[in-house]
Amino acid sequence: MMIRINKISVAALLAMSSIKASAQDTVRYVGTTLSNVDYHHGQLSPAVGVHNIQTMRANRDIKDSTTGFGWTYNHAPMLTYWNNTFFLEYLSNPVGEHIPPGQSFLQTSKDGYKWSAPAVAFPPYKIPDGTKKEGYNGVAKDLTAVMHQRMGFYISNKNRLLMFAYYGLVLGPKDDPNDGNGVGRVVREIYKDGSFGPVYFIRYNHAFNEKNTSYPFFERSKDKGFVEACKEALGNTLLIQQWAEEADRNDPLVALHNENYKAFNYYQLPDGRTVGFWKVALTSISADKGKTWLYNPVRAPRFVNSNAKIWGQRTADGKYVTVYNPSEFRWPLALSVSDDGLNYKNLLLVNGEITSMRYGGNYKSYGPQYVRGLEAGAQSPDGNCWVTYSMNKEDIWVSNIPVPVRDKVDRDVNDDFAQLPPANALKEWNIFSPLWAPVAVEKAPDGTQALALKDKDPFDYAKAEHVLPAARKMTATFTVVPQQADHGNLHIEFQDAKGIPGIRLVFDSTGSLTVKPGYRNKNLTTYKAGEKYEITVSLNTEARFYTVAVNGKQQGGNQIFFAPLENVQRIVFRTGDVRRFPNADTPTDQMYDLPNAGAQAREAVYYIKSMKTKKEL
Repeated sequence: MMIRINKISVAALLAMSSIKASAQDTVRYVGTTLSNVDYHHGQLSPAVGVHNIQTMRANRDIKDSTTGFGWTYNHAPMLTYWNNTFFLEYLSNPVGEHIPPGQSFLQTSKDGYKWSAPAVAFPPYKIPDGTKKEGYNGVAKDLTAVMHQRMGFYISNKNRLLMFAYYGLVLGPKDDPNDGNGVGRVVREIYKDGSFGPVYFIRYNHAFNEKNTSYPFFERSKDKGFVEACKEALGNTLLIQQWAEEADRNDPLVALHNENYKAFNYYQLPDGRTVGFWKVALTSISADKGKTWLYNPVRAPRFVNSNAKIWGQRTADGKYVTVYNPSEFRWPLALSVSDDGLNYKNLLLVNGEITSMRYGGNYKSYGPQYVRGLEAGAQSPDGNCWVTYSMNKEDIWVSNIPVPVRDKVDRDVNDDFAQLPPANALKEWNIFSPLWAPVAVEKAPDGTQALALKDKDPFDYAKAEHVLPAARKMTATFTVVPQQADHGNLHIEFQDAKGIPGIRLVFDSTGSLTVKPGYRNKNLTTYKAGEKYEITVSLNTEARFYTVAVNGKQQGGNQIFFAPLENVQRIVFRTGDVRRFPNADTPTDQMYDLPNAGAQAREAVYYIKSMKTKKEL
């Protein structure tokens, strides 16, 4: 007995030592920057050159393929890159979360900027009448499945691309599709010509099988290569861990069962170990590719993340990045960088915007959320970090994050867009580009190339900003050609590193160029449609004064900053007013639609021909 006690004591000590050692290896945030939820951008400095691109804009008034047939709950996008093409899958319901019918869509793009209209990837699925669910008082009648999946793609060793989805069962308002009591997981192949193979079930839940489902089991396929790819996926422990939420609670293929471990994501360290992430920034490390974990997942020390997804990956420069919402809300979308995959040292902005939620619905949350990067080990074509996410569980977006990640620039801006190669013209610019308010380099009416900001979206805006060398005294000269003078507006702001503006100029909707010295805007001059305006702003943050010259003529003498700044580190061009809704006190689960939610505004267009800055102090 004494020997046994000693053995137990030694085992306990070894376990404690192991846990302590593991804790030292746990992913952690070692930086000092924190997000301020009172601002949509969190007062975070942007990662330089991030391009935020909307791929799908929901619209209940336009019931065609461009909007997913008018369905306005769109969420949980997945992304991969294969055969020189981006593939983006997302799930959709007509109005709200977990309310049937559900289906999944697929979009494709060659460059990540221009995206195809959504195509039905997995159509609505009829639940057999009379279906019941253990623990829930309800019976299916004329019911359709809802979809719930945490992964979308797998590229086999023989380069076959498989696309996955999951048909869940929801019998009433408080029921969930990811409780292990759904129908099962489905798979189909995407061929190199972009067409789809047949839909098959690859994994059933306990109450379903080939006899009571509408699609065959994958082993029925006559395509041996497809069957082989499916079996290969089923043998991948880390892939299967992403199925845990929807799978049977005793599914032997799932290595780690726990209903609190959601939305699994992982990457490999150079020593072969696997770092795992789950919602609320839970993390652990595996030495055997997910078969076992060194310790139960714990919150990554000093990582801030609520019940939202976190994406981690190794980047092309050999470093690591995590992309997530660093708050108890689903804004902003930010990233952290690590040199070793364990210690994350900074916090930078990816997307600090919250589009107006046009359509209310069950469990619809505000903000850019549920981020995912390139799945299945896919490599981006440009070496950058590409991620996808939903905005408000309504619209679908991607972000192109340049690698290596930077938050500072050391040179003044000298951009003459007529002379820049189109492919690289916006390399140093951060853009926010909705489908109805796009930002792009294109031909202006005079035939020369320019940076164009267009806006016909009543609920969103176009934005282009450039990070600057920190300056207390500087001059900026930019040339703007507004294409109208009776509608639209263009804000030009000078901001500090936290996104706080101290200077704002506005081409307003009445043909006036104004500045903001305080409560009231002040008219500087008038402007006309189609004419060129070269604007020079000379500023001094210590004196809190600046001057504005238009086409070489100073307008209005000294102007005062409307907010004090230590220095200026950004210039922003934006086709709309500042947004402050929602905020941390806004009630969640918006259940109302905005008036005229599907309408377009009269388009306003602004061409920026050039921008130059000169730091003096």
